[in-house]
Amino acid sequence: MPTRTLAELAKTIRSKNAGTDRITFDVIFPSRDVYEHVKRSGAVTRETVAALFRVPDERIVDFVTFDPAYAIKFTLARSAPSGSPGEGDIFGCQQYPPLLDIVVPAP
Repeated sequence: MPTRTLAELAKTIRSKNAGTDRITFDVIFPSRDVYEHVKRSGAVTRETVAALFRVPDERIVDFVTFDPAYAIKFTLARSAPSGSPGEGDIFGCQQYPPLLDIVVPAP
């Protein structure tokens, strides 16, 4: 398997509100093999998420690999509550694009 992006490997990549103060992200894979490969690769970790979204580690309130769903899930604390003046994404649904271009090394 050549090097591929997360967008090429995942079945679903999404973000959404998790209350007024948090945004949750889901990266769901089509099979156990693909999920395990991405998980083992280290391409998507708490550290890579912090760097990618330019947030300190303490803003990542959850980061889990969820084996039954072949998913990597994480939640970020918002810098301002949803709907606050100047806040640009009330529903949190436009925050996932930085994940699309993560490069996953070949096995």
